[in-house]
Amino acid sequence: MTPFSSLMSSQTLLPIIQANSPEEGVNIARAMAEAGLKLVEVVLRTPSSLAALTAIKTQVPELMVGAGTVLNDDILSQALEAGSDFIVTPAVSAQLLESLSKVSVPVLPGVSNTGEILLAREYGFTEQKLFPAQLSGGTAFLSAISSVFQDVTFCPTGGVNQNNKQDFLSLPNVFAVGGTWISPKVMVEAEDWAGITQACKLANQ
Repeated sequence: MTPFSSLMSSQTLLPIIQANSPEEGVNIARAMAEAGLKLVEVVLRTPSSLAALTAIKTQVPELMVGAGTVLNDDILSQALEAGSDFIVTPAVSAQLLESLSKVSVPVLPGVSNTGEILLAREYGFTEQKLFPAQLSGGTAFLSAISSVFQDVTFCPTGGVNQNNKQDFLSLPNVFAVGGTWISPKVMVEAEDWAGITQACKLANQ
């Protein structure tokens, strides 16, 4: 099982792209690549998400592109067929973890409590996404569980932003943070690609 963190290199930001069209996805991805990012997550929340993922892989080949919001075997199969370099889930179940443990690309399963952390760990996943991070206890929760799950590290997403990201990254059991704040809807609608590039540079410092 390839560790998810091995894809990140020195990148501490997992930038999330929610695209309403392949063209929009490519423009967002190009803005992120311009900031020096090497890896992006496309969340599968719109009808165009899979097409956007494929378009980004084709038109911005320097980026590794993964699929987020993978909830079941059908979505997992579609994401892998679209060429996802990695898989991210918002939650876990025994059935989903069984399938995830068999894929050949890195996986970041989403957890929100100690029971789910233990379940994901039993399937071999020692790198996990805490989601929604702030509502699940934030930095206080991560600090409290660090002595219990000593071999598990996290990428918190959900409620993470420019103002609190360093609070998360300062924890020894956090290897990255994820979020959408670096490509807010207002910037995307305004086609402010330079603004997204600048936001990504600031967030990955």
